[in-house]
Amino acid sequence: MSAYNILRNGGGAGNGGQPWVLRCSNRIRLTWLSFTLFFILVFFPLIAHYYLAAIDESGGPDKRIFGPRAGGELCEAKHVQDLCRIRESVSEELLQLEAKRQDLNGEIGRLNLRIEACKKSIENAKQDLLQLKNVISQTEHSYKELMAQNQPKLSLPVRLLPDKDDAGLPPPKSTRACRLHSCFDYSRCPLTSGFPVYVYDPGSYPWGENLDPLVKQAFMASVKGSIYVTNDPSIACLYVVLVGEVQEPPFHPSSLSPSSLEKQLHALPYWRKDGHNHLLIHLSRKSMTQNFLYNVSTGRAAVAQSTFLERQYRPGFDLVVSPLVHALSEPNFLEVPPQVPVKRKYLFSFQGEKVESLRSSLQEGPPQSFEEEMEGDPPADYDDRIIGTLKAVQDSRLDQVLVEFTCKSQPWSTLPTEWALCGEREERLEILKASTFALVISPGDGQLVASAGCGIRLFEALEVGAIPVVLGDHSRLPYHELVSWNEAALLVPKPRITELHFLLRSISDNDLLAMRRQGRFLWETYFSTAEGVLGTILASVRTRIQIPAAPIREEPAQEIPHKVGKTAGTDPNMADNGDLDLGPVETEPPYASPRFLRNFTCTAADTYRAWNRPPGPFHLFPHTPLDPVLPSEAKFLGSGTGFRPIGGGTGGSGKEFQAALGGNVPREQFTVVMLTYEREEVLMNSLERLNGLPYLNKVVVVWNSPKPPSDDLLWPDIGLPIVVVRTEKNSLNNRFLPWDAVETEAILSIDDDAHLRHDEIMFGFRVWREARDRIVGFPGRYHAWDVSHQSWLYNSNYSCELSMVLTGAAFFHKYYAYLYSYVMPQAIRDMVDEYINCEDIAMNFLVSHITRKPPIKVTSRWTFRCPGCPQALSHDDSHFHERHKCINYFVKVYGYMPLLYTQFRVDSVLFKTRLPHDKTKCFKFI
Repeated sequence: MSAYNILRNGGGAGNGGQPWVLRCSNRIRLTWLSFTLFFILVFFPLIAHYYLAAIDESGGPDKRIFGPRAGGELCEAKHVQDLCRIRESVSEELLQLEAKRQDLNGEIGRLNLRIEACKKSIENAKQDLLQLKNVISQTEHSYKELMAQNQPKLSLPVRLLPDKDDAGLPPPKSTRACRLHSCFDYSRCPLTSGFPVYVYDPGSYPWGENLDPLVKQAFMASVKGSIYVTNDPSIACLYVVLVGEVQEPPFHPSSLSPSSLEKQLHALPYWRKDGHNHLLIHLSRKSMTQNFLYNVSTGRAAVAQSTFLERQYRPGFDLVVSPLVHALSEPNFLEVPPQVPVKRKYLFSFQGEKVESLRSSLQEGPPQSFEEEMEGDPPADYDDRIIGTLKAVQDSRLDQVLVEFTCKSQPWSTLPTEWALCGEREERLEILKASTFALVISPGDGQLVASAGCGIRLFEALEVGAIPVVLGDHSRLPYHELVSWNEAALLVPKPRITELHFLLRSISDNDLLAMRRQGRFLWETYFSTAEGVLGTILASVRTRIQIPAAPIREEPAQEIPHKVGKTAGTDPNMADNGDLDLGPVETEPPYASPRFLRNFTCTAADTYRAWNRPPGPFHLFPHTPLDPVLPSEAKFLGSGTGFRPIGGGTGGSGKEFQAALGGNVPREQFTVVMLTYEREEVLMNSLERLNGLPYLNKVVVVWNSPKPPSDDLLWPDIGLPIVVVRTEKNSLNNRFLPWDAVETEAILSIDDDAHLRHDEIMFGFRVWREARDRIVGFPGRYHAWDVSHQSWLYNSNYSCELSMVLTGAAFFHKYYAYLYSYVMPQAIRDMVDEYINCEDIAMNFLVSHITRKPPIKVTSRWTFRCPGCPQALSHDDSHFHERHKCINYFVKVYGYMPLLYTQFRVDSVLFKTRLPHDKTKCFKFI
């Protein structure tokens, strides 16, 4: 054990008495030692300082040892002079170094700024290089695709005309066996001929004096408006001769004898012995029409009329046409009943009289069943059975029907075995307006395959929206080879008359409305006017020989010269897109949409769809046979479907959002069409905001004022063409004219005071490319039913549901400009001119009617007017009252409400969230 431990434990064995004494003594010694050291270290320096200071002061200022001396005395000493000079030199050098340090700090700051600017320039250069690489890549792909397809850019084909001398055709075995391949000279109708038609003047042949004056006048007026008619017979593909309808006597009967008519036909200057490539047209206005061509040898000339016997009609060569009910008058759409409600007062109706079978049907008992009838000889005439069955349905009172087999007044003259019309036309129309179905009973004689009386019944039923029910499957309806009548009418064999009531009751409301709409389309397009009848006849022949329609007429743009000022700047509020690259600004020559790609396909491949769909994207067919074909035939899915899209990726990954538009049309631009009226400052500001907008082809300014722009007005230079178009009058319809200056399928219709950012415009363009048949835009509106007034209202309140997108800021396909200007009823455009309003509502009605789809609204914004712009006409209270009237008027014209509601809105995650460049590979919608 150590000594320390021994002391700690109280000593060893020998002194086990008092350990606490030792501990106390140790503590006292340590305390005293600590106090002594503290006194020496603290108080001794203080005492020494006191005495030294006293000695220094007692010696005087000259003998101070420790205190400071007077100024300059230290420097006078030789041993410190060198030190003073060194201090001054060092101080001076320090000042110079400090100045140099400050200069270097400033230079460093300036260099840092230059470094930051260089970094930004490098980033911009990288973006430009990336865009150039994309452009080069797209160009290379385009070149490879063009080389692979070996298809040059299409334009209007060179027109080939026939030779003046006919090559001659081998004679057919019989003129009754004439078909196109044996009796029509195709050499006179090259595919690129444009289908020239020469029409004989009715005054140039003898029986022309006997023609009905109304028919002759309506026919010649329609001829003047046809784009196919030519005055040069040497280049004609088809020669048209009007042979009827012939007016009632007095005229010499021998002038219309078969032998006399044959001589007059052979005397026509271009008959060429057999009349090939001639079309004899007989237009009927009455149910009792003369079939005076029955025993006439027409040679190789085709016949187009409403009445045919079976042994007279040559299928695929002759043409069953509709009667000419409206010779000179235009149909009044306001008198046409609406298409809704679907169900009407009468389930079906029929009024007619057939004298030779009426007595037997009234005197005999109930008809035999068809099973019993088929056991013996089949009946030659089912009309007696039809009368008994329909009367039984009427007496059962299961449904309200109207059948009358005796006329209250003298029935109209008709052909044998055909049902005569009863009463005046207005009386018949009133019955049909209250009928869901209208029965059309074909003639009892099976040899009479087409008659003017059935044609008139069919015309009247379609006119007022009664669905035709044709009893008799042997009848040939007008243009039956081209028109799918089962979409607008019911074709029922006469033996199924007992099942007719069950059949009519089993059809759903949706099918009824679809058939009624299709019937309205057929009536408006092919039957309602003289121009439509003649155009349908010519289109039927042209379709049969597979000649494409002529290009539709575009509105020539009369450009107003204007001065271009300085280059427009970029509005930071419009172009501040952060790190998001919206796409390349096109600086090379503008890229127009492909044209004339489907002229032949529309005629040869889409014939069935063409004749049985309204104009528009139904089954992707863009026009009816009566409409000239559009110069832009890329359709609503785009023009590139036979090759891999440039904008696509590999394995579905997709290109970066900034790299390409993508989709099936990887290279595409749009045209801005801006309507303006004497607001020059607002217009100039709007044009400047378009500077730097990607994928912009050009800007078309529709100058809607009769007063030209100011002479000193300087237009901004946005790096793209600005075409200022002069209009004939101040009309809001000018916004939708198909100007020839618009060379793209995509049109951005925008008001001169609309305020849209570049990212919003680009987003709308990309959305439109995904739905090319829709209106895609920004301001949404909707319509509502006013229960108290039983009418439609226009509503502009903010709502999650909409049915219209205003065309003051919207994308649409150029095809709708053709439809609006040339196909849509003129009554709607007149209403727009009357109120100077509602053109945007009219366009929404048109597109919804064609597509049966609602528009698409993009972004969540509702107001798009530029701040500080003058108030527009829409702020006037009368503006909304006029729009209420417009909606109700348009509903009357269309016959129903075509607008459809939607709660679908497209917003982009990409335009709201700033994503890194390597992450922006997809386009998301919410």
